[in-house]
Parts: sequence; C-alpha cells; structure tokens
Amino acid sequence: MNLHNAIFLFFAGAIGGAINAVAGGGSFVAFPALLFTGVPPVPANATNTLALWVGTTASGGAYRMKLDIPRRVMIPLIVTSVIGGLAGAILLIKTPARTFLKVLPWLLLGATLLFAFGKHLTGRISAGISRDSNNAAVVGASIFELFVAVYGGYFGGGIGIMNLAMLAAMGMTDIHAMNKLKVLLGGVINGVAALTFVITRAIFWPQAMIMTAGSLIGGLSSAYYAQKLPQSWIRAFVIMVGAFMTVYFFVRGYR
Repeated sequence: MNLHNAIFLFFAGAIGGAINAVAGGGSFVAFPALLFTGVPPVPANATNTLALWVGTTASGGAYRMKLDIPRRVMIPLIVTSVIGGLAGAILLIKTPARTFLKVLPWLLLGATLLFAFGKHLTGRISAGISRDSNNAAVVGASIFELFVAVYGGYFGGGIGIMNLAMLAAMGMTDIHAMNKLKVLLGGVINGVAALTFVITRAIFWPQAMIMTAGSLIGGLSSAYYAQKLPQSWIRAFVIMVGAFMTVYFFVRGYR
C-alpha cells in the first residue's frame, strides 16, 4: 500500500463515516475504495465493516440527548441484531458474495421506498416508537431487524437505510432519534460481524487502521452538524442516498 492509496482510503473512510452518521450507506464509498486499491472482495467487506463500525459507533454520542426508547422495544432489537450479525458474518466467510450482490439492489429498493412512504402505508402504526409502540409492532420490527442484521453481517451496505425504513414504518417521526437508534443497532450488528472477521483473520490491517481513522473523524463531525439541519433536508438526503445505491448495485449486479 503506497502513500496515494493511504490518503485515498483515509478520505474514503471519512466520507463513509459521515454518510453513515447522517443517513447510512457509507459502505457505498468505503467498500469500492478498498476494491480499487487492490483488496479482494471478502477481505474488503470485512475491513470495511471494521473501519466504519468505529466511526458509526463514535457518532452515536452526538445523538445522546435524542433517544428515549423503552427497554421492551430496545432489548428485542438488540438481541436480534446480535444473532443476525453473527449469522451474516459466518455466511460471508463460508459463501461467495456474487450471488448476494444480485439480491442486494432489490433489498435497497424496498428499504428506500419503505422509508419514503412507510408512514403513509402503515397509517402510522403508533404515534412514535418512544411512546406508544404496541407488542405487534415490536415483534414485527424485531423480525425485520433479524433479517437486516443477517444482511448487515454479510455485506453491510445500506443497513442504516433499512433500519430507518423499519423505524419509519413503525411510526417514528423524529429523524434525529431515528438516527440515534439506527446508529446503535448498526453498531451492534457491525460490532459482532467485525469481531467475527477479526477472529477469522479476514481483516487487512494496514488498510483498516487508515480507514478507521478517517471514519472516526467523519462520523463524529457529521453527526454533530447533522442536527443543525432541518429534518426535511436529512430525509431527502436519506432517500437520495438510497436511490443512488439502488441504481449502482442494479448496474453492478446485473451487467
């Protein structure tokens, strides 16, 4: 790895961390950057997961005052995130990623549409997850989160958008509170996956350390400034990121 690649990976990590802190989808920048610098696909995915996990977890501190979620909602989502993240990471190690890349754009398309229109389709299942979520909504969200976690442990790109879609469908309306919960769940999923990749020696450590430094800076700075923007702007940005990622992976997976 030469100096040019190191600088390139640092800024890719910073941009990826910033995107994850605001809307999710940072892997769209970081994962191709690793491929571009010569890292094979599976180690690139593993290295990307570890690097962005640090920045995403750190960015959660900027949303500390925005989260008010009861334990009966939080615990099932965290448990399913752990189980799914571990299963997805093991699946990645055991199977090639090419087949999954053909399914990925359909998942991203559905998640982006759900985030954009989920509130209208569900009739706002509750007035907000932090207040009146019923048991059926919690069970449904936990099942959805299990599938998101398996996918997140396997590839990781777009899990933030998928989690935002799930929260929107449940009736949550505060984008900043949604971002905090998204960061928490994504941190659990990627943390479990990253630990699995470290144990199985799938990480390229020089690239990982450089990209982690960039991700940390990007995640911290972006999460803070994101709260200064109108919620409608951030929602629009989330939808644009989801649409862009969907088109990209359709082209990549079916060309």
